[in-house]
Amino acid sequence: MSAFQLNLNPLKEPLGFIKIASIFAFATCGGFKGKTEILVSCSTKASDNKTITASFGYPFRLNQASFQALPGVNVCDVDWKNHVLIGDYSSSAQFYVTFAVFVFLYCIAALLLYVGYTNLYRDSRKLPMIDFIVTLVATFLWLVSTSAWAKALTDIKTATGHNIIQELTPCNHQGVMCYFGSVTSMGSLNVSVIFGFLNMILWGGNAWFVYKETSLHSPSNTSASHSQGGIPPPTGI
Repeated sequence: MSAFQLNLNPLKEPLGFIKIASIFAFATCGGFKGKTEILVSCSTKASDNKTITASFGYPFRLNQASFQALPGVNVCDVDWKNHVLIGDYSSSAQFYVTFAVFVFLYCIAALLLYVGYTNLYRDSRKLPMIDFIVTLVATFLWLVSTSAWAKALTDIKTATGHNIIQELTPCNHQGVMCYFGSVTSMGSLNVSVIFGFLNMILWGGNAWFVYKETSLHSPSNTSASHSQGGIPPPTGI
């Protein structure tokens, strides 16, 4: 194996800088925390609105996010801890974040190979081919994971929005009036979806530049030596 030789030129080429641009995706989703609030008033005190809150976040198991009133506050004689949000979107969220983390690690390894072992990478037939196959698979998985996460995010917005009032059983009881209060902005989650589709485009474009490094695009050394003055092949018997 050749010694490590630092060469930053690949970072100036699409082969390198595209991978730098594509490693930031999972942080906008994995660290999210939010809450949704509902104002509740009882018929005996119609003007006295009290707030109940359900906190949620990654991995978005909403069916485990129960409502909470302020400590020591009785809200219409209802035990709100027994009532939760609806839906479990952990599979889509974890698939997206886990795949993005693996892509991040692969990008670090690939960039290390590009800048430290440039000659080894370009003189090898296997490494560019492996890189090309991984790039194609990653492009497809970016599409699948981001599409699944985008659909889950739409459902999360619905489950934590105004529709909560219709789903909460106590809000349908006589003498209990519920009003939707607010929900945490999900702008960072929208950004994570944009990052996902952007990564799909970047990796799809990067596939062409990786393909140019493979033996499928470049002639082998043996073929090149024949074409540059070797013994010509026989024309026939």
